[in-house]
Amino acid sequence: MTTTASAPRAAKIRVPHFVRGQLIWGEDSEYLSRDFGVPFVTPRLEYNGLFAPRSEPGPAFDVPVAEIIDFLVETAHYLTLEKNEYLQESLEMTVQVSALPRRIIENTFARPGQFLTRQALEYRLERTFGSLDVLDGWIERTDPNGSVSRVRAFPPRLVHMMAGNSPSAAMTTIADAALTKGVNLFKMPSADPFTTVAVLRTMADIAPDHPVLRSISAVYWRGGDEKVENVLYRSQYFDKLVAWGGGSAIENAAKYAGPGFQLISFDPKVSMSIIGREAFESDETLREVAELAALDATIFNQDACLAARHICVEGDEEQVDRFCALLHERLGVDRDFAEAFGPKPGAEIREAVEGMRFLEPEYRVWGTFDGSGLVVRSPEMVDFHPTNKTVNVIPVAQMREAASYATVATQTVGVYPAARKAEIRDLLATAGVQRIVRLGSALKGSMGGPHDGMYPLHRFVNWVVDDDA
Repeated sequence: MTTTASAPRAAKIRVPHFVRGQLIWGEDSEYLSRDFGVPFVTPRLEYNGLFAPRSEPGPAFDVPVAEIIDFLVETAHYLTLEKNEYLQESLEMTVQVSALPRRIIENTFARPGQFLTRQALEYRLERTFGSLDVLDGWIERTDPNGSVSRVRAFPPRLVHMMAGNSPSAAMTTIADAALTKGVNLFKMPSADPFTTVAVLRTMADIAPDHPVLRSISAVYWRGGDEKVENVLYRSQYFDKLVAWGGGSAIENAAKYAGPGFQLISFDPKVSMSIIGREAFESDETLREVAELAALDATIFNQDACLAARHICVEGDEEQVDRFCALLHERLGVDRDFAEAFGPKPGAEIREAVEGMRFLEPEYRVWGTFDGSGLVVRSPEMVDFHPTNKTVNVIPVAQMREAASYATVATQTVGVYPAARKAEIRDLLATAGVQRIVRLGSALKGSMGGPHDGMYPLHRFVNWVVDDDA
């Protein structure tokens, strides 16, 4: 298996910018990648060229959304590694800076294909806006008092702090920007400053002067660089900052929010699983449940918001320990989006777990620190952040008790058996949970649903009313 650690590395990787339809190369600025400190160089930032001024309509403001969908669908046909030299180049650079191995990075390139079909795009817009017409023009309505108004989901001016934990994020972010027709500035992530431009170059080969491309700039600067952000994060240029990232990145973004400049934040989240007593009906059922739990816990080696880190199990100590032993076995398995041996747990986890080994039987530990997986059974939630395939299992007497461990920072909860989701979903929602799924299905999702408690595209646009009341 090829891993990041063994991949050959260039001395300095050249990262181009893409500014309003034009590819720009340069070696004016040098940075380091997030995970391994690999150097890469970029062109100089030319602020004035990054976006159309407010005195000008954006290039795609009046392009019918049907035409934009046509463009995205055509682009999707070329977004496969086998026939796209830009994605192939992006892959070779990404393996030099990513904590994920080549095999998993390759698999991520295939994920957005199912969401970039015509049916999927139209369905999502219909679920978000009710009608595609509101994106294309002013839709007249008459209220119960007879007053007439016209409403439009007007194209926005957005800065995107892009997610960097999966190359597929680049493809979905570009699609979101295109569908809302706005003026968009992408701040590419240091964990993957390559895929965004690779996708935009693909689009440029299809239609080099397309209004969507003239509406987009994709560039890199070091996150938190006030010399750049004090200039760009202003209401005179943009309406909203769409921010993905860890706690420090979101805190930095929040300080720029103010009148006329909104923050749409996709905060760092923690996910969990809840397993009912039905798992212990037979040894075969328990093995199946352990496999489903491992599927959810190991997504991107647990480097994803929707990867479960805590599992509440309805059962006595002996039953829960049987589950823990089986779960530990299934953590150390190669999967499409996980390694059998991933990155090893850090010092904080090692120190905490070593201390727990002396607290048996109240606490119990399965596994070592070799990256194949670690399970910690505790009477309550541990006070460290489980990561690198470390799972905290908590026994509960009743499934409803598990809701007390959920907070507003809990994104996804996988439940077994699925028939009992209705039993606890209101309690979980009250605690702040945003998504409830079948155990083993965290990486899957129905089209057109909300994300992080919102319909993102609904938040991206500017809702403007022409009112005759």
